[in-house]
Amino acid sequence: MAAVTAWAENLEKLGLELPAVAAPVASYIPAVRTGNLVYTSGQLPFVNGQLSVTGKVGAEVSTEQAAEAAQLCALNALAAVHALVGLDNVVRIVKVVGFVASAPGFNDQPVVINGASNFLGEVLGDAGVHARSAVGVSELPKNSPVEVELIAEVR
Repeated sequence: MAAVTAWAENLEKLGLELPAVAAPVASYIPAVRTGNLVYTSGQLPFVNGQLSVTGKVGAEVSTEQAAEAAQLCALNALAAVHALVGLDNVVRIVKVVGFVASAPGFNDQPVVINGASNFLGEVLGDAGVHARSAVGVSELPKNSPVEVELIAEVR
């Protein structure tokens, strides 16, 4: 079993740190625990309270920009989990659901959400490997190109 601090070391290697939990944009909480599972609310690609990019993927936003935004969403989701139970208590990421605000004809949603999936693997190793859905939608809150939520099994 990897050291419980491996996630922190992996974030540092990526030049990242856990941000403060993003403030909800409506009536909900960032994460909730039931039994040994933590469900996060959908996380947007906020950096210091501002969206990193806005627009539709396949129009104003490139697939690469959207994948980077998906990574930020996953980072924000990890911050929500950490604030609730501590990342040292994460056994594994069970499921990731990614929503991609898609321009007509855009169908590379899985490539976009790979930004979140690959990041979770880099940070959490085998515990970051998960089941997943990547869904194209017409609109997301605040004109965000991507939104990611996750379910984590915890101790």
